[in-house]
Amino acid sequence: MALPILETATYELTLPSADVVVKYRPFLVKEEKVLLQALESNDDVEIKNAIIDIVSTCTFGQVNAKALPTFDLEYVFLQVRSKSVGEIAKIRLLCPDDKETYVTKEVDLSKVEVQVDDEHTNEIKISDTIKMIMKYPTIDTVDPKLNVKGMKTQQVFDMITGCIHSIIDGEKEHFVKDYTKDELNKFIESLDRKSFDKLNKFFDTMPQLRHEIEVENPKTKVKSKIVLKGAQDFFVLPSLTTA
Repeated sequence: MALPILETATYELTLPSADVVVKYRPFLVKEEKVLLQALESNDDVEIKNAIIDIVSTCTFGQVNAKALPTFDLEYVFLQVRSKSVGEIAKIRLLCPDDKETYVTKEVDLSKVEVQVDDEHTNEIKISDTIKMIMKYPTIDTVDPKLNVKGMKTQQVFDMITGCIHSIIDGEKEHFVKDYTKDELNKFIESLDRKSFDKLNKFFDTMPQLRHEIEVENPKTKVKSKIVLKGAQDFFVLPSLTTA
């Protein structure tokens, strides 16, 4: 006699970047096991691959996890996690006032949203006739634990060239697929400081998961606000996989 087949609930979410509705399901024990093993290994590649596999599988192949903007991927992963283990996650946080005392706080993942800076734009004006059209980095484009300020020079250039969609010169649009990496690097190197700062601003103001939480140091009784944001706070913390 065959064992019963268990039905899994399905839910819907909307991708922040595209306003597209995607169906998803909670991850199964076998998928959670892979994620936990990756987190325990502390290997960035294993963690990245586990996240990609879970997002792809739990959205029934509707989305290409590798091609999603990082903030979309983070958002989908959190939604899957919240329906799998529970919407309340316990996170261990370091108190900012003394930088030595840890407290555990509960975070309602259903209230964590992708926030967009009012000054953000993907069009970078270089001159009166030239502008760059940018696309968002994916999990393969950038190290999720780094921001632009934490990268080495070559990492910054690699991320920038990997996030250029096209360069418009007057009426002509140059698509990056038609040019080599060296050609793109030379173009970036020819920018003046002001234009390069505009590029940095694109990355600094990108949409991202962001959630503010207040903590009180039990030793000093000092209350502080901590901002959780991006992959480094919502992906690699083992506490996010245990309710």
